[in-house]
Amino acid sequence: IEDLQVAHTYEVRDIAPDILLFANLGAVQLNYGYGLAQCRRVVEMIGADGLILHLNPLQEALQEGGETNFAGVLERISNICHGIGVPVIVKEVGYGISGDIARQLAEAGVAGIDIAGAGGTNWSEMERHRANSRGPELTASAFRSWGIPTAESIQMTRRYAPGHLLIASGGIRNGVDVAKAIALGADAAGMAMPLLKAANDSADDVTAILEQVVDELMVCMFCIGASNINTLKDSPFLRKRFGHVGRVTTAAPSVVTSPSSALEPLI
Repeated sequence: IEDLQVAHTYEVRDIAPDILLFANLGAVQLNYGYGLAQCRRVVEMIGADGLILHLNPLQEALQEGGETNFAGVLERISNICHGIGVPVIVKEVGYGISGDIARQLAEAGVAGIDIAGAGGTNWSEMERHRANSRGPELTASAFRSWGIPTAESIQMTRRYAPGHLLIASGGIRNGVDVAKAIALGADAAGMAMPLLKAANDSADDVTAILEQVVDELMVCMFCIGASNINTLKDSPFLRKRFGHVGRVTTAAPSVVTSPSSALEPLI
C-alpha cells in the first residue's frame, strides 16, 4: 500500500492458484488512516480469499513509536466486515483472545478468530531485544509471561463464539498439538516456528514437516477412533492435568510460563 515497488513480493497466486490465501493488516491501522479502500486494495493486490486483521496492543505499547490508539477499533473492524465483501478473520499475535473479546468480535461480524495464545512467539521479548535503552528493556521483560495460554483461549473463544471459525495457534509444534487443539474446539491450527526453521534449509524440508504433521494428526485420530475431524472435535479423551506448569498451576488462566508447551495443561 505504501511502497508499490515491493507489492510484487507478496504475489503468490500465480504459483499456488488453489491455495487458501489471506491478506494481513494491523487492526490498529484502521485508526491511522487505513479504511475500506485500503483493505480492499490489499485483498485485490494478491488475489486473497479474505482479510486478516491482527490485534497487537502489547507489542505496540512496548515498541518505540508504537501505534497505541485502539479507541473505537472494534466499530471500525465491524465496518470492514460488513463492507469488504470477503471473510474477515481477527487474530491475536501471541497473547490469546478472551471470552468477552471473542463475543464482541462475533457480534461485530467477523467470520473467524485466530486466538494465537501464549506459548509460541513472544513479541514482548522481541521488543525487549530491540529496545535501545535500559528502561524500555526492563518494562518489556516484565511481560515475559503475559497472556492467555492457547488451550484456555481455545475453550473461551469456542464458548463465547460457538458458531464461528476458530483457528488455534500459539506454540503449536506438531500433529499431536494440532489434534489437541481440534479436540478442544478449534477448526484448524496454525504454526510458524517449525516451518520457518525448515524454510531456512529448503522448500523440500518445509514439505516434509507438513507431511509429518499430517501423519502425526492421523495417527492421533486412529488411536482414539476418530474417523474424521468432527469426531475428533467431540473427543471425550481430553483430561485436565492438575499440578504445575512452570511456576504457575494449570488453574491460572492469565499467564503461561512454559513457552514450548502451550497445550501442556491438557492431554
